[in-house]
Amino acid sequence: MDPKGRKTITLTIVNDLGLHARSAAKLAELAEEAKGPVWIDRGGEKADASSMLDVLTLNCPKGTPVSVSIEDEADNTTLERIAELIRSGFGESS
Repeated sequence: MDPKGRKTITLTIVNDLGLHARSAAKLAELAEEAKGPVWIDRGGEKADASSMLDVLTLNCPKGTPVSVSIEDEADNTTLERIAELIRSGFGESS
């Protein structure tokens, strides 16, 4: 974590359907709980993680590396919950 409280975790999209509408909605729902902004980045393209539509614009199929960032250290729990959601394939069966 840098002095300003920013923290980033890099993950890989593992579910077969990638980051589609249902998974983007789950991600946005968690991101909305944060006190500060939550960002998701794919190869330099950054989106507001609390916006399902913004997340969908990143077009992330299975195998895509993404980075999720927070700007407020108070949002560490939210970041960890988002990371677990992505690692679990958004709770979808393979």
